[in-house]
Amino acid sequence: MKLALYPGSFDPITYGHLDVLRRAMRLFDRTVVAVVENPRKTPLFSARQRRLLVSQALKEEGIQDVQVVSYSGLLVECARQLGAVAVVRGLRATSDFDYEFQLALTNRDMDSDVESVFLMTAGRYSFLSSSIVKEIARYGGDVSRFVPACVAKALERKFRERRRA
Repeated sequence: MKLALYPGSFDPITYGHLDVLRRAMRLFDRTVVAVVENPRKTPLFSARQRRLLVSQALKEEGIQDVQVVSYSGLLVECARQLGAVAVVRGLRATSDFDYEFQLALTNRDMDSDVESVFLMTAGRYSFLSSSIVKEIARYGGDVSRFVPACVAKALERKFRERRRA
């Protein structure tokens, strides 16, 4: 059975992420979404909240048979532990490729048994990023075209709490 690992911060998960996930699911027997716990970043949502939001978004979108985990440390170690043969990464533009190419080569040096697979997101999501979604939500904009309803509600709650503080 060919297992793929789809890692990311997913802060928050967007329709672009879900598009890449659906594409990966067509290519592999099993796909695991891995929410990274990166101590160098200060995400809007905790790792636990992001994992829960990913799970809720998958359910809302009718995406089944996808395990959601979190990890910290090296990506190749997570891939090894799960028995993944590939790491799936989404690409939006050429600027994404430069960074992803460096990561893929480094990961290959650390473990040549884990392949990097790049999937282009649908054109309508090529501009979309979690950062843009958060910025729109921060100022009360409608993000429903970019994220599932559960994510839009979570963003609204998070920024309402921050305004009160």
